[in-house]
Amino acid sequence: MPELISTVACNLDNNILAACLPLMEAARVEAIEWSFDALYAVENVPAWFEELLTAFSQENRLIGHGVFFSLFSGRWLPEQQQWLDHLKTVSRHYRFDHVTEHFGFMTGKDFHHGAPLNIPYTPVTLNIGRDRLKRMQDACECPVGLENLAFSYSLEEVKKHGDFLNELLEPVNGFIILDLHNLYCQAHNFDLSFDALKALYPLHRVREIHISGGSWHESEAAPGKTVRRDTHDDAVPEVVFNYLDKAIDLCPSLKYVVLEQLGTGLATEESRSAFGNDFLRMDQLLKNKNTNTAPLNTFLPQALRIPAQAREDETLYRQQLELSQILETAASFEATMKALQASSLAHSAWQIENWDPAMIETAAKIAQKWKRQTPDRRIT
Repeated sequence: MPELISTVACNLDNNILAACLPLMEAARVEAIEWSFDALYAVENVPAWFEELLTAFSQENRLIGHGVFFSLFSGRWLPEQQQWLDHLKTVSRHYRFDHVTEHFGFMTGKDFHHGAPLNIPYTPVTLNIGRDRLKRMQDACECPVGLENLAFSYSLEEVKKHGDFLNELLEPVNGFIILDLHNLYCQAHNFDLSFDALKALYPLHRVREIHISGGSWHESEAAPGKTVRRDTHDDAVPEVVFNYLDKAIDLCPSLKYVVLEQLGTGLATEESRSAFGNDFLRMDQLLKNKNTNTAPLNTFLPQALRIPAQAREDETLYRQQLELSQILETAASFEATMKALQASSLAHSAWQIENWDPAMIETAAKIAQKWKRQTPDRRIT
């Protein structure tokens, strides 16, 4: 196993920076994960923040994490080309050790106020995802990866996700961010154990791990069921630290372990202190595990041929727009179900007939919350 690097997700947010500053002053933060596409609305980035990014970049300890690419959009959109152009520019200014994105497509017409949601696992979506990953790698010229989902519509989707990720990443020698809180959400929402989940993922592809906290929501569609949400607004649960202790030994190419929390969850001294304690606990766990051997896979970029025309599928795109509209506007669970059953997604590869009612309800809440929120308030 390579040297394990203690990392924080650090963005231009006063609460996040206030929580990270004591750890940086104590020289405990070894790398930064930066959401490079979340600054689109910031007219003037402070010089001190650029200096912070530059300092970690020069040590090859800066990693990029995207939010808004919308990897699986059925149509190649101008916003995606703009995103790639921005990634190319930023990658020439800073040195990323790798770049990652979220799995899924963004709901809504405005990428910056949409939610990332799952797609059907079909040859069409597989080929679109592969095309987009090649374009990402061509833009950043470093290893690229994807984060596993916290949200699924059905147990069948959960069981297919790891294999689909493996097929998706293989042509670009890509890697996985194994988000352990996302695994916890899947474990709770679909009554699965960690051992059952770990068997579903190609752990040899894991180069990065995320840990974070989240929240609980009582389902109205399925009375008595509580849904775990990846809201990133609380301290890391004990079960996620237990997952981390187990997962490290299962991932021979793991390099970065990242503590994430949104600024909305770091507004008090108490919450910032808890964040610091979580980081120090994570850091000590990594130091206890470090062996500093060569990784199984460096995930270095391959020479790729990029087709001039991006892959598209108009049927998939229309269905994505239709699903976005339903989830963002339905006034109730009953209205959501009625609209889905009357939509083009019915009796299709989306398999909406197998979707869990509580997860449909959750998808609508996610989509509507993202539509109301500013883009740096990533809520799932």
